[in-house]
This record gives sequence, C-alpha cells and structure tokens, in this order.
Amino acid sequence: MLLSAQRLHLNLFGGFSNYLGDLQEKSVTLDQSRHAWGAGISYDINRHLALRAGFAWGKIGADDKSNTSPALQARNLSFQSTVKEVHLVAEYSFLDLRYHKLTPYVFGGLALYHFNPYTYDTLGAKIFLQPLGTEGQGLAGYPDRKTYKLTQFALPMGAGLRLRLYDNITLSYELGLRKLFTDYLDDVSSTYADQTQLAAASGSTAVAMAYRGGELKGGSTYPAEGAIRGNPKLKDWYYMHGITIGIGLNWGKNKGARYDCPENVK
Repeated sequence: MLLSAQRLHLNLFGGFSNYLGDLQEKSVTLDQSRHAWGAGISYDINRHLALRAGFAWGKIGADDKSNTSPALQARNLSFQSTVKEVHLVAEYSFLDLRYHKLTPYVFGGLALYHFNPYTYDTLGAKIFLQPLGTEGQGLAGYPDRKTYKLTQFALPMGAGLRLRLYDNITLSYELGLRKLFTDYLDDVSSTYADQTQLAAASGSTAVAMAYRGGELKGGSTYPAEGAIRGNPKLKDWYYMHGITIGIGLNWGKNKGARYDCPENVK
C-alpha cells in the first residue's frame, strides 16, 4: 500500500472569536465570545514545516454590564466589531503525520486586519465609535491622541493539535492569538477628554458614547478631564479558536511524490 504525498491542503475553519482589552476582565475565555470562520491553503515544505495563507472572519465585543468590577459596571461602556483578516504564517508540526496519528503544532507570522468598533444608543441606533474621537483623538487640545486606523498589522501566533483521520483529511483544534499594535480595538484606551471640548468638536453623541454611566439608575455624571477610562499600558489582543478540517489536494501526485505506507502507525 502506498500513500501519496499531500503537500497542498485546503483548510476550512469554524469556531469562536474573542478579545482581551479594557472591556474584558478575563484573558482567554468563552465569556462574551462570538462566532468565527475562515478558509485558506497550506503547503508542506517538508515533513514538519509548512506555510499557511488564509482569510479569517470573526466578531468580537464586550459589555461592562458583564464585568464583575463595580467601577467597570458604572462606566457602562460596550462595543462590537467584526474583524476581517488575511494572514501568512509558518507552522511547525512536532511529529510526522505519515507515521503518527496525532501531532501538536505551533505557528506564527503576519496578518493584516480590519475592524470598526460600534455600539448602540438607548434608542437602538447603531453608532460607529472611531469617527467620534471619544477620547479626544484629533482635537487640538490632545495633540498626542491621533485618530486610530481601522486597518492595521498584527502578529498571529498560537498552537494546536492535529489528528489524521484519513490519508488526505486531518482534523485540528487550535488557539490563535493576535498581538496588536493598537489599544483602540474596543475604542477605549486612556483618560476622559474634556466634555466641553469633545462636545464642541464632535457633538453630543461623542460625549454620550464616551461615558454611559448616566444611563444607569443612580449613575454618575461625565467624569472630570483626565479621569481614568482605560489602561494605555496594555495593547488589545483578539483571538480565535476552533476546529479546522484539512483536505489534501494531492499536489505532486503526477510528479511521483509518493511515500511508503508506515509500518507502525502510533
């Protein structure tokens, strides 16, 4: 019996997405997770090293109402965003699946992603947050706060476990983290801007979305300028985890790239 070398693979992903930032108290968690999916191809350079390219789509979001800290609950902020990503990563498998049924693997590389945080006001209207400059971005009084870009680079990294089901089909579970270079994935980063300046430049909606504690029963008024709104020392992350089905496309079959069937499959 012979096994053909499956060097090119179609990968189909489905799972969950979430984020780590100022509105999410927990690190890697299923709390407030949304769905994610993706597709791509991978090419085996050798028995252990492969290159993967693909597209991923996920939805992230968080709400202060779900946090346990009274201070965060009183802030009453929330956001949602879709994340669209293209990536190229190198993957290293510790075991050769021609001789083993199961192998752990790690990966890392580069990604380009797009996000656009939004929320809903008290009437249910969808409000995109970046144009409002909720922390004074773009205002003369805050020259160090630039309007953040909605398309940026990220560093994807992660690990997984892959099972060979058949000669040309694998099933994997993986967790992939994305290191970002922005703290505004959730539109929250540093301190509150002056309410008067913010209203004059961006209107009352910007003020209303910058602090929403007043919507709560017994909630407080807009905080003083410089009061803590987020933590600028820690950049945001997003991550996706789930199941990937890999389908070998028999690249190289006509070039005689065939292997002997392993005698001892572990």
